[in-house]
Amino acid sequence: MKKILKFYSIPICLILFLSFSRLIPHPWNFTPILASGIFAGYYFRQFFLSLFIVIFSMFLGDIFLGFHETMFFTYISLAVSVFLGLLIKNFKFMEILWSGFISSICFFAITNFGVWYVGSIYDKTPEGLMACYIAAIPFFGNTILSTFFYLYLFKLLKEHLLKKLVVA
Repeated sequence: MKKILKFYSIPICLILFLSFSRLIPHPWNFTPILASGIFAGYYFRQFFLSLFIVIFSMFLGDIFLGFHETMFFTYISLAVSVFLGLLIKNFKFMEILWSGFISSICFFAITNFGVWYVGSIYDKTPEGLMACYIAAIPFFGNTILSTFFYLYLFKLLKEHLLKKLVVA
């Protein structure tokens, strides 16, 4: 039982801790949430458990930050990041690179579609959708940078903690 608790508690605590970092001041779209989804999928190898952990941590942050009309689209994009994490075998450089890149692109496409679809800022036309995507481009850089940054942070912490657990 102790081994099972060690296996699950450390990554869950990491994911929750990094997810709550959304609550401290940070640049727009520079959050660990996509990386948390990828890491959860990779580490737990169970889609619904991983998705629950990530959605729950996101929901806890949303309680403090406020709910919004595009939450459904945000949560769908997190499901994509969890799925991408399931595809990772060894959490090596190239796997982190492609999963972070694809997850960021999917997040961009899904959430901005949601802004266009449920919002009132853009006309419900192909031109309005294109305007929405164009307006979001400045935020994409932070999304991809933060996803890579936090994925490597997860990798370093995982390796460090595994060394500590093996020694203990």
